[in-house]
Amino acid sequence: MGHRRKARESALQILFQLEFSTNNYEEVIEEYWKEKKASAKTKNYANWLVRGVISSKKEIDNIIEECSKNWRLSRMATVDRNIIRIATFELFSEQDIPSPVIINEAIEIAKKYGTEDSGQFVNGILDTIKRKVRKESEDEKSKN
Repeated sequence: MGHRRKARESALQILFQLEFSTNNYEEVIEEYWKEKKASAKTKNYANWLVRGVISSKKEIDNIIEECSKNWRLSRMATVDRNIIRIATFELFSEQDIPSPVIINEAIEIAKKYGTEDSGQFVNGILDTIKRKVRKESEDEKSKN
């Protein structure tokens, strides 16, 4: 397993903990790494993902709500919701990573940590988000 997959899984676990914690997110990150061994690359990427999702959460959640027909965020499984948040953040922040790679990683993580239907659910929502987010990015590039 590559360092980015490990980082994404760690970011998911940290974000999951934050859903139920009253602690500051930096404290949760620090506590998480006390119990886990990982390379500096993995830690740095995971921490970047967590901080990015947290700092962009309102924008990310708006995009998810806009692109998920008949699904409010509050109705989504906690694991699925956070996998989608991470992938959405990557889609608009990591232009060098192809969309199919980001989405496939999210699907594989959903299959591992979610329910039997999580892979399909995550795929469907992320496909819609990809079309919106990456199209907007391409539109911005063409303006410059």
